Amino acid sequence: MLRVVNGELPRPARYRRLMDDRLRAVCDLMVPTVREMAGLHEYDGRMQDLSPEGVRSGLYALDRARKEHPRPLADPHDEAHLTVFENALRVQFAELELHRRDPYLHLSNLELTAYDREYAPPEERARARLDHLAGWPDAVDAAVASLDRLSAPVAGALLGAVRGLAADLDPDRGPEVAAALKAHERLVAHVARAADFGDPDARLGGAALASLMGSQEGLEVDLSRLADRAQAERDRLRELLARACRAYDPTRSVDELIPELHADHPDADGVIAEATRLTQEVLAFSRAKRLAPHLDGECLIGPAPPSRRWSMAMMTWAAPQEPDAPSWYHVTPPDPSWPQVEQEEWLQVFSRTSLPSITVHEVAPGHFAHGRSLRHAPTPVRRVLHSLSFCEGWAHYIEEVCLEEGFREGDPRFAIGVALEALVRVTRLSCAIGLHTGAMDVEEATQWFVEDAHLPRAGAASEARRGTFDAAYGRYTWGKLELMDLRERARRQWGAGFSLERFHTGLMALGSPPLGLIASALEGAEPGGG
Repeated sequence: MLRVVNGELPRPARYRRLMDDRLRAVCDLMVPTVREMAGLHEYDGRMQDLSPEGVRSGLYALDRARKEHPRPLADPHDEAHLTVFENALRVQFAELELHRRDPYLHLSNLELTAYDREYAPPEERARARLDHLAGWPDAVDAAVASLDRLSAPVAGALLGAVRGLAADLDPDRGPEVAAALKAHERLVAHVARAADFGDPDARLGGAALASLMGSQEGLEVDLSRLADRAQAERDRLRELLARACRAYDPTRSVDELIPELHADHPDADGVIAEATRLTQEVLAFSRAKRLAPHLDGECLIGPAPPSRRWSMAMMTWAAPQEPDAPSWYHVTPPDPSWPQVEQEEWLQVFSRTSLPSITVHEVAPGHFAHGRSLRHAPTPVRRVLHSLSFCEGWAHYIEEVCLEEGFREGDPRFAIGVALEALVRVTRLSCAIGLHTGAMDVEEATQWFVEDAHLPRAGAASEARRGTFDAAYGRYTWGKLELMDLRERARRQWGAGFSLERFHTGLMALGSPPLGLIASALEGAEPGGG
């Protein structure tokens, strides 16, 4: 394990309990998310009831809390933030009934990886994990009862993930584990049947997709306009990629250069060391340029725990409602038992063209920096309720900010990496809209990822299949575009008083707000950045 320490670690604090009934009702309908991302460990060992009756009860509690507490929260932004989440849950569970068609909700409910994090002593986390496993039989029964609209494409795309839930469970470790594995077999069988015999049409439909995306962000969504924005962004990124490639080698085309650049990577034994050096570099750059208000705490770099080794690179932050602990930048080399071809494909993600922008995204000024700011957010609403479009949009936006601010100036490979990562994200947005409105099928989406995002065929097919169940996975580009638009508005409004430090400090003070509320950052940000 290699450490990067950024300042002194704050003293541990007790878990904070939330007092507002409306916020509690929201959290009860998104247990896996708030347990891990917000650090609400009062939910440890507990399962969300995603049966049809359980969902109805949760929605009833949501409405009852609103009726019993009609007075708005004291802070107008927090009231709007909480209201967006209340409305989004009604759309998700009442209007679209996603628990009937989306296995990912149920997979998250069963997931055990939250207990791998170092937020509490190992014995406490082990007890919670065992309690969680003891709830698997009921949770699987609820999943099987609910998932009556599971389409064949979605079931096929997630069947491997469903099987993988139990990869590290040993039936000899106790009756709870044995019972959990029996339940898991029932879930696998249910999803496998849907993969073979389910509805071949995975589309949500345009109106449903717009409702889902808009409700989550407190915005009205015009999919046609958003598709046009995605196309314009794709054109801009293609030009950025072409310019950077010409700067690197004017004698060869983009298509000739990219395979060579992907092949330039550390070997499996060198990946962690390279990621550690990059982490130190991006932290130093972010501090020097004052790109994020909070860069305290400790960031560790190492392979993901076994339960998360499906991910090549990811940030697991010290969550805002738990005692402070190290955050982890998980960088996972390929398994040495894999065929050599698979190991090489995996290592290409860590190329010296891609890994710098990935580290900016995951560490600083991206997710690690954001996670530190969430711990400083002034209210429970801002610490606990996180817009994924803001969270991922921020980390994606900041990649290009670092390019603009001169990170690795003189090395065109950084610009190439930023452009390639962005082309994957903008293609997700276009394909999500196309797949769920019926404008394209999975094969056509795969071809878009091959041609526009320069992905190999296997990776492109995986991205296209993800679009069938993660309908809002265009959130990265959407969030980035909204932040870029707001930055230009801040430049006009503040004039000579504009600075990135001031703008970013105002954003971080909001926590991880729905995109429809980010303009509040222009109201409270002080000219000095604090």
